[in-house]
Amino acid sequence: MEFSSGRGRLKQARLAGDRRDLYPHSLQFYLEPPTENISLVEFESFAIDRLKLLKVVENLGVSYVRSSDSYRTKLEFELRKLKFPYKALAEDDYEARRKDHISHFILRLAYCQSEDLRRWFLQQEMDLLRYRFNEVTDNLRQKFLEHVNLSFEAVSEDLKNELANELYTSTPGLSMAKVKEQMFYKVGLADAVDLFRARRVFIKDGFAYVPFKEIDVIVLNNYRTKLSKALALTARSLPSIQSDERLQPLLNHLSHSYIGPDYSVQKNTGKISLEQIDTLSVKSFPLCMRQLHKALRDNHHLRHGGRMQYGLFLKGIGLTLEQALEFWKKEFIRGKVDADKFDKGYAYSIRHSYGKEGRRTDYTPYSCMKIIMSNPPSQGDYHGCPFRHSDPELLKQKLQSYKIPPSGITQILELVKGMHYQLACQKYFELTHDVDNLGFSLNHPNQYFTESQRLLSGGRELKKELSNSGNSQQKSNSQESMNSNSTPTSSNTTADAELEGLEAYFTED
Repeated sequence: MEFSSGRGRLKQARLAGDRRDLYPHSLQFYLEPPTENISLVEFESFAIDRLKLLKVVENLGVSYVRSSDSYRTKLEFELRKLKFPYKALAEDDYEARRKDHISHFILRLAYCQSEDLRRWFLQQEMDLLRYRFNEVTDNLRQKFLEHVNLSFEAVSEDLKNELANELYTSTPGLSMAKVKEQMFYKVGLADAVDLFRARRVFIKDGFAYVPFKEIDVIVLNNYRTKLSKALALTARSLPSIQSDERLQPLLNHLSHSYIGPDYSVQKNTGKISLEQIDTLSVKSFPLCMRQLHKALRDNHHLRHGGRMQYGLFLKGIGLTLEQALEFWKKEFIRGKVDADKFDKGYAYSIRHSYGKEGRRTDYTPYSCMKIIMSNPPSQGDYHGCPFRHSDPELLKQKLQSYKIPPSGITQILELVKGMHYQLACQKYFELTHDVDNLGFSLNHPNQYFTESQRLLSGGRELKKELSNSGNSQQKSNSQESMNSNSTPTSSNTTADAELEGLEAYFTED
């Protein structure tokens, strides 16, 4: 794939008939990388749209049964909205198929960088393919199987009638009438190992007799194998890709990306008093911030990572610089830090985070992805994501101390086990606010606070909070990426490095 800095593309080449032959089906295994020119603007917009789509796939996969009408309806809506292929569209869906193809490879570059990222990407892409495969017609499904060299031998009617009783007893969920209606395929055991282990197919002479309704399992196994190998190969080629100063900041952004309000500017600045913080920490803080607040109250101190994560969160919910200085100073001088030491050391970093010192950068509160993916806590630290960084047993004890019911704790721990950390936080929100379904995805601690206050106040605060949340992170990411040509790191990364440098400057922790 080649990249150009302009917006124009070679339309004549793109629209030529041989270009359309690249995407004969709405479904793809993404075996061949794109080779056309693409602008950096389109590169980023495609990637962000696909990331939004995969986030929806993850959220729906946990919140709904994948075969349910609600799951299919919501996912189809998202595919339509983001202009991705969603069913067997007409011949003029070239643009949607092209976007689907290119965006997959962009995120493959971004999400091959660690085992956790690869595992997440693989799972969401498999769920997306499962949905698409089951939505197309039988005829188009068969054509796709042939296209990816997965054409299996159909069982003849005579043989099917001869084996009808065995097929009926060995294939759960099929009545005898359905067995006679259903098309069966002879599949090698190596391809049908999951069905064989689950005892869901009839085995004879080294072949599994797979009903058409189960063929998606074979397809997904094949896709998983191919994509896993492709991600490993892509990871090996990363050094050469990272040497391109145009791409590295974009790829780093995408793997830690948050799409939404950045909470840097709030209309309610100054409307929250310091006396309210203790109460708000119990009612409306996400678990990560509630943990930090309690540690601060207990120890009268937080190390640098905790001060940054919690301080920017408090800034985002409305604390002014003057309030922040008073809040931190009152708490620190209750411990081992006297007023003079605080003023000479810690006060600078607080003013710095509000854009009043150093480069005068007005720093934004950390998103969930930033907290989960960067700067993990060490011994004596309280920052990070409790769902990601806490021992499951300690997390269980903490949830019990907060009066989360046992069934709710079980649900949260299952989500944590599946590495759905943001969905675990969402479940925590639902349990602490006594709601069944939020109807949105939680991606930011300050979003958690905003939504909590909206619920607790009867919905009066939501529009005010969100309408004044400043530039969206998508816009911020785009500006940072486009302005980063002179350096191989993004402006956010540079900012983080500068902030972390304060730790070395002030030796007291």
